[in-house]
Amino acid sequence: MPVINRVAEMQDQVAEWRRHLHKNPELLYDVHYTSAFVAEKLKAFGCDVVESGIGKTGVVGIIKGSQGDGPVIGFRADMDALPILETSGVPWASKTPGKAHSCGHDGHTAMLLGAAQYLAETRNFKGSVAVIFQPAEEGGAGALAMIEDGMMDKFSIKEVYGMHNAPALPVGSFSIRKGGIMAAADTFEINISGRGSHAAQPHLSIDPVLTASHVVIALQSVVSRETDPLKSLVVTVASIHGGQASNVIPAFVTLAGTVRTLLPETRDFAEKRLKEVAEATAIAHGATAEVVYNRGYPVTFNHDNETDFAVGIASKVAGQGKVDANAAPHMGAEDFSYMLEQRPGAFIFLGNGDTANLHNAAYDFNDEAIPYGVSYWVSLAETALAA
Repeated sequence: MPVINRVAEMQDQVAEWRRHLHKNPELLYDVHYTSAFVAEKLKAFGCDVVESGIGKTGVVGIIKGSQGDGPVIGFRADMDALPILETSGVPWASKTPGKAHSCGHDGHTAMLLGAAQYLAETRNFKGSVAVIFQPAEEGGAGALAMIEDGMMDKFSIKEVYGMHNAPALPVGSFSIRKGGIMAAADTFEINISGRGSHAAQPHLSIDPVLTASHVVIALQSVVSRETDPLKSLVVTVASIHGGQASNVIPAFVTLAGTVRTLLPETRDFAEKRLKEVAEATAIAHGATAEVVYNRGYPVTFNHDNETDFAVGIASKVAGQGKVDANAAPHMGAEDFSYMLEQRPGAFIFLGNGDTANLHNAAYDFNDEAIPYGVSYWVSLAETALAA
C-alpha cells in the first residue's frame, strides 16, 4: 500500500489549494475565508454532512462509507496562520503583510481536503470519517473550543488522529512515538517589588533588577539540580522588563516565560517549585515576588494501540525503514492534545524535507509531501473501517 495512484494524480490540484490558502493567511479564530473555502470544497465533494461554526469557526465534514454502518473516526487539520512577515520569496507568498502560513497549516488543510475528496468518491469503508478543520491552534486552543461545542459526542467520534509536517525529516518519511510526543506548555509572570532610588545610591534601594537576576539563575537550579534528568523540564525566562532610565533603580521588575514538561508529575512539581523559588529568592533580597502561573496546552499523549496502528499504516505508505516509531519527543506544544484527552488516537509527523524550520519567516510547506499525507489519511480510513 504505497502512495495511492489516484492520490498521486491529485497532487497538483491539492497543491493549488494549498498555495491559494498560503496567499490568504488568517489568524486564530478569524479564519472566516479559510473556513468558507473548506466548507465549499466539502460540499462540492458530496460529503453527507458539512457543518460550520463549531468552536467559532471550525468545520466538520462527515463522509459515510458504502459498506454499511460502523464507527466514526476523526481526522484533524489546523487552519490558522502566524503573525509573521513572510520572507520565503515564493510566488504564492502571503498577500497580507504580518500574517503567514509559517507552520504549514495550509498544507495540513489541503491534504485533508484531498483525502476528503478521495474518500467521498470511493467510500470503500464501513462506518464514517469525520474530517475536522480546526481554527486557532497557534495559541487559541481551537481544539478545546470545538470539543466544548460538543463535537465529539455530536458526531459520535470514537477515535481521532492528527498530523503535522516536520522540516528536516525527509519527504516520504514519518515519525511518531507512544506516550508524550509533544510537551505541555505553561506560562508564568513574576512581578518583583522592591524600593526604587537614585542609581548612585543603591544602598537606599531594594533593587528589583538585582533580585530578578538572582531569580532567573535560581530557577535554572530547579531544572539542573532538582529534576530527574530523564524527566524533561524546560524553564525559560523569555522577557525582563523594569526601569526606563540609566540613573534610576526602579521599584518593580516583571519576568515572563514558559515551562515545558512531558509528565503530569513534572508539571505539578515545576509549578510548585517555580513559585517557591521565586518568592524565597525575592525575600532573601528584601523584595517580594508575586507569581502568576497559567497552564496552557496539555501533553500531546499518543495512545498505545492507536500509535501501533498509525505506525503500520505509515509503514505501508512510506515503505519499511521510513517510519521512526520511537522518535524523540518535541518540547513544542500542540492543542490536538485536548482531542487526545477526549478520545484514543495518535499524532504523527510527516517529513517536509530540507526546508526552513517551523515558525520561521522563510518557511514554506513542501508540496512534494502531499501524496504521502493524503495516502496516509486514506489508508488509515480504509483500514480502520474495513468491511
